[in-house]
Amino acid sequence: MSTDIQGVWDLTIATPIGRVRPVVELRAHEGELIGTARGTGETLPLRDIVLDGHRLTWKQSITRPVRLDLTFTVIVDGDTLTGTSKAGRLPSSKVTGLRRRDDEAGPA
Repeated sequence: MSTDIQGVWDLTIATPIGRVRPVVELRAHEGELIGTARGTGETLPLRDIVLDGHRLTWKQSITRPVRLDLTFTVIVDGDTLTGTSKAGRLPSSKVTGLRRRDDEAGPA
């Protein structure tokens, strides 16, 4: 498993109701990738995280502003990522992200 994906990522998701800016943290634990997403007042676990080359996928469920099950598919290129988030039958939303550097402070 590659550890190149580990870190804190500031995402921007362009949804039909506006931009959402969650913070995703990914790390290795006992040989597997685990992660959490923080945003809109909740911290949520990521599920089914798979890194295949530069392609990263995961699932998560949110409850705010509405209850949705999301599937993310992104391509990681160094400290940036781009891709989509899909919620059921809704149109895909564009996702972009930047990995924080160790010396960057950010919201907790």
